[in-house]
Amino acid sequence: MESTNQPLSRAIADVALVQRIADRRPDALAELYDRHAPMLLALATRILGNQAEGEDVVQDTLLQVWHKAKSYDPARSSVSTWLVLLARSRAIDRLRSRNVVDRTAQAAHADNPRTHTSPKGVEDVLSRERRERVRRELDALPAEQRQVLDLAFFEGLTQVEIAERTEIPLGTVKTRTLLAMKKLRAALREEIRELL
Repeated sequence: MESTNQPLSRAIADVALVQRIADRRPDALAELYDRHAPMLLALATRILGNQAEGEDVVQDTLLQVWHKAKSYDPARSSVSTWLVLLARSRAIDRLRSRNVVDRTAQAAHADNPRTHTSPKGVEDVLSRERRERVRRELDALPAEQRQVLDLAFFEGLTQVEIAERTEIPLGTVKTRTLLAMKKLRAALREEIRELL
């Protein structure tokens, strides 16, 4: 009888841990790590073929849990299933990113076989291309939306401070920020996925 109740009580305890993580309790995250990290590490290492990268995936997964614990729905899946899905997604994203870097390096080498292209150099090129893409999308925003984002992200102003500086009502600042972020999110969907 105890053996059938044990998985159920562990699942209930896991849900309670996620709720405590949603309340910003670091001890709960540490306990969740202790319970599930070995399984997540085995999964990520198997997908990536590299334990160090697998450890990075586990860390990324638990960081995501810390930020998204409030969105966890126990009616949709158990905590362990949720964690496996998060880790699997992170590992596959990392694998795809690695493949993009490898293909870019191979293409660069094929274009000019005398040139040695390091993975770091390829990553620098990809990072520069991402920054240029973000800058183009920012430039494509209407001027009033771009203004609030520039003030928020590049000058570090709060929405209240932006309203005061620009003499625009706070509600208008919030609306412009929301519209701009929605446009950027839609335009940069693929770049965002690669970074997450």
